[in-house]
Amino acid sequence: MPRRRPLPALGLALALCLCGRLGHAQSAAQWQAAQVAAAQKSEQIMQEANQHKSLLAQYRVMRYSYATDPDPAFHIIFGQYLSWYQTFVGNYPDAAASFSIKQPALPDDRPSPLGNADYRARPALEAIPELARNYRAVFLNEAHNIPLTRTLTVQLLGKLRVEGFNYFAAETLYQTDTGLQARGYPVASSGFYTEEPIYAEMVRTALKLGFKVVAYEALSAATGDAREAEQARNLYREVFKNDPQARLVVNAGYAHIQESGVYLGGSSMAEHLHKLSGIDPLTVEQTMLYPHPSASDDHPDYAPVMQQLRPDAPIVFVDKKGQPWSLRAGYDVSVFFPPERIKRGRPTWLDLGGSRKPYLVSGERCNHVYPCMVEARYAGEGADAIPADRLVLDPLPLNPTTSDRISNGLIEPHNLLYLRPGKYRLSYTDADGHQLFANDVTIRDQDAATPSDPAEPLAPARPAAATTIQGKSP
Repeated sequence: MPRRRPLPALGLALALCLCGRLGHAQSAAQWQAAQVAAAQKSEQIMQEANQHKSLLAQYRVMRYSYATDPDPAFHIIFGQYLSWYQTFVGNYPDAAASFSIKQPALPDDRPSPLGNADYRARPALEAIPELARNYRAVFLNEAHNIPLTRTLTVQLLGKLRVEGFNYFAAETLYQTDTGLQARGYPVASSGFYTEEPIYAEMVRTALKLGFKVVAYEALSAATGDAREAEQARNLYREVFKNDPQARLVVNAGYAHIQESGVYLGGSSMAEHLHKLSGIDPLTVEQTMLYPHPSASDDHPDYAPVMQQLRPDAPIVFVDKKGQPWSLRAGYDVSVFFPPERIKRGRPTWLDLGGSRKPYLVSGERCNHVYPCMVEARYAGEGADAIPADRLVLDPLPLNPTTSDRISNGLIEPHNLLYLRPGKYRLSYTDADGHQLFANDVTIRDQDAATPSDPAEPLAPARPAAATTIQGKSP
């Protein structure tokens, strides 16, 4: 596996600007210095982890470092780093807990649409393509460690393609992967966040639908406003300058897509692109109204909407004139995601709106070697493809030290992969990347794992290992 590139500048800036909680008996200056030191240490640990060949070995280095250092500043900063790797290995609940962004009400928040007779809730999968019909560009954002915020985008791509959108751009993609379009699927060298299977599925879906996929990340070491401006120039050059009739879908993190307001001391990528092209995008906000590991981190408007409407899919609000509601200025429409349901420790939103089926895998194939990573790759793709889904089987959670592990005599673990109907190559590997077992499977439309095994109750609120406060400009 190629060595991953260092953390993009935004990730560090995001962690530093959001994690403003003072430690005990520390001044503001001391706390800031502790965060800077923690960020430097986090970068070093990630570089050390990436010296290992296998993703599972990299993750274990990250997890060990987090578990053995009690420093509060380090936990807050490094929790974000760890959470990315937890998504990479399919451990979504722990990724959400390792880095949770609290969503308090802000003075400029718009009133909740709940109870307002002018607004009605609509399935986001239906409403957003309708809203997009009169736009040249649709920008959707995501929380990088919450792949739930990618699931709607994956499902929207087909509908937006029908509406005439023909370019897809993703913040994470590296311009150096010049073979992505022809190959048809992402690999480890395609991007950073695309190591996570849902993000990889987003890119794969765009390619299959015939979108021209564009990488636009800044190639320089620019940060803040300079990075945003360079991203916008890259997008303009690759899309609208060459194709004046282009219609573009963009997936980016957090406030890269906000249309107005100060962002990282300047303007966002979306605002810079508007100045270059004159094109007003439909901006879809997906990072503020989703369920957090602790309900106390949810925005105050979230629970009343869920309790009254009980949606089972993402929703948006649209008024009688067809105008959408957004929580904050700078965005056109805000998405509410329903509460998570957990089945065998994995969120059921991995089914991507029912398009993927649960498939039971067992540790019997691991030959008593744990932890054991299970990956399912599409039969027509190479061994270097990012899998359709992956998870780690282990009788016990990944422990801080190998000497603490006691695995003898435990029942073989099992869990659920989520896969579209089709043919797959399953591989079982150990922490060093050695293959323990491999087999081919076919998922049929009617297949399902243990239909009588219901989802567990809604995931209970639990304290997050690192919680930060989101301000106006994430």
